[in-house]
Amino acid sequence: MSTSISGFSKLTKSEKIDWIVTNYLSNSSTAKETIVQYFNEDKKLQQLHDEFIENTISNYYLPFGVAPNFLINGKTYAIPMAIEESSVVAAASKAAKFWMDRGGFKTTVISTTKIGQVHFIYAGDFNVLTAFFKNVKSQLIADAKPITRNMEKRGGGILDIELRNKTEAINGYYQLHATFETLDAMGANFINSCLEQFAKTFKTEAKKQRNVSIEIIMSILSNYVPDCLVRAEVSCKVEALKDKHIPAETFAQKFVQAVAIAEVEPYRAVTHNKGIMNGIDAVVLATGNDFRAVEAGVHAYASKDGKYTSLTHAKIENGIFTFWMEIPLALGTVGGLTNLHPLVKVALDILGKPTAKELMQIVAVAGLAQNFGALRSLTTTGIQEGHMKMHLMNILNQFEATTTEKETIVNHFKTNIVTHSAVVSEIEKLRR
Repeated sequence: MSTSISGFSKLTKSEKIDWIVTNYLSNSSTAKETIVQYFNEDKKLQQLHDEFIENTISNYYLPFGVAPNFLINGKTYAIPMAIEESSVVAAASKAAKFWMDRGGFKTTVISTTKIGQVHFIYAGDFNVLTAFFKNVKSQLIADAKPITRNMEKRGGGILDIELRNKTEAINGYYQLHATFETLDAMGANFINSCLEQFAKTFKTEAKKQRNVSIEIIMSILSNYVPDCLVRAEVSCKVEALKDKHIPAETFAQKFVQAVAIAEVEPYRAVTHNKGIMNGIDAVVLATGNDFRAVEAGVHAYASKDGKYTSLTHAKIENGIFTFWMEIPLALGTVGGLTNLHPLVKVALDILGKPTAKELMQIVAVAGLAQNFGALRSLTTTGIQEGHMKMHLMNILNQFEATTTEKETIVNHFKTNIVTHSAVVSEIEKLRR
């Protein structure tokens, strides 16, 4: 029967495993074997992984793949991806090869501003608060100097601090809305440290004023970064979109229509954007960045006009097909896991040790390529044909197929439609 425990974090890893196995796992011997088999034999490397988070009992592996042939602004990249979903790397690679022969991807970093806020309550006169803020603003920046000094030496730091009145939403609610430039760092720790110092100074200075009484609620960065934007696009003559399944002009028109549907239909837009994030998250994860923060910010951006819509856009003008996306991406290439995880170092090395701006462009391209690949399949053969062929090996592994069985069945489905039931039928036929 399941049970609670005090002091779990103080147990050794071995004791944690034994407790979990005894109290929560039905097949204790097999479960412990599974947990232990994912340990790294290199004890130093294992300790490094153990110290990334708390209460570790093992490692959880994801496939680490590479999608080659990405031509971005005239430079060729092989893009590392960490993801478990079948067909993502294949689709990205196929889209990269397709556009390499048509001029490649063009990208531009539009802006790199990041945001943090001090949230507080004030019940007095807004004019009094405004005057107080104007007087204390320079002190807020000055008191944060020990935190910002090194960032400023590299060209970053605090860009501005604004007082924002949010009392229409919540009675007495105001913000210190701060903007930052963090260069090659994602900047979460830097921003949060600055914000907490702002709050400390703001509260201290307010106490010196008889008519300014504030209550700090919290100080935290925002993962919504609508001013940390990158644009990625591809374009070519419509006739260059020739496909063996469909005429070029028909394909272009269907593709543009498919994007238009995602722009107006939220049910489609969510799945459409999920496909974009297949490519983005895989590279974000491989390069040691925070894919949850990126996901949250991207989906908020997709709703910025009051309705959830497509992140990508497409058009045909004067015989030219153009497919593009502007997307917020707060990424880093220094700090955090980028300095610690050995495979993250490899991933960044594969990419030529990019700056944060360069990584923004690479990640955006991965998302655009993924979306192009998905829409190309949807508007021609349908998405299941390619996806299920990639998923075939997962089904075979689920049934513990031998090498010989795999070869026979893979060969069979080169000319037959892959479905789960069809694969099971073939396995059973072979084993009879």
